[in-house]
Amino acid sequence: MKELTDQTFDSGTNTGVTLTDFWATWCGPCRMQAPIVEQLDEEMGDKVSFSKVDVDQNTATASKFGIMSIPTLLIKKDGEVVDTLVGYHPKEQIQAKLEQYL
Repeated sequence: MKELTDQTFDSGTNTGVTLTDFWATWCGPCRMQAPIVEQLDEEMGDKVSFSKVDVDQNTATASKFGIMSIPTLLIKKDGEVVDTLVGYHPKEQIQAKLEQYL
């Protein structure tokens, strides 16, 4: 899973189906969500590009997409935002959402 920054976000998410986990080190639900996203990366990494953005370190990207609550999972297809999941979500729900865009 790639760690993206304000400088690398656009180039890292502009092709194919991507899921970006917006998180912070102090966020409890983010720590619950992270292993699920990592598991999906292992299972679906050949079809979906997974990345994460630390909102404390990359405030411009978080602001650009209106990230107010974390964790937020941002799904893009060919550079366009197609879905946003706010809060903790189980693996099956995220996987079903991603499969809609493949």
